[in-house]
Amino acid sequence: MSRHAALRRFTVEDHIAATVGAGCPRYPGVIDETPAAYKPIESVMAAQADLTEIVHTLKQVLRVKG
Repeated sequence: MSRHAALRRFTVEDHIAATVGAGCPRYPGVIDETPAAYKPIESVMAAQADLTEIVHTLKQVLRVKG
């Protein structure tokens, strides 16, 4: 979703709940980086199935903004 859509939809409290156990900032300026603002990687890769071959699946452990 777009940055502005995420800022309208999610609160700092939503972001805190979604990032329990993750090392990341938790203030209004990073709400657009909350995990729920992103499409599931499985759906993104499924949409590219005719163009790609999945060889490995990586798990995200860190997101850095800036």
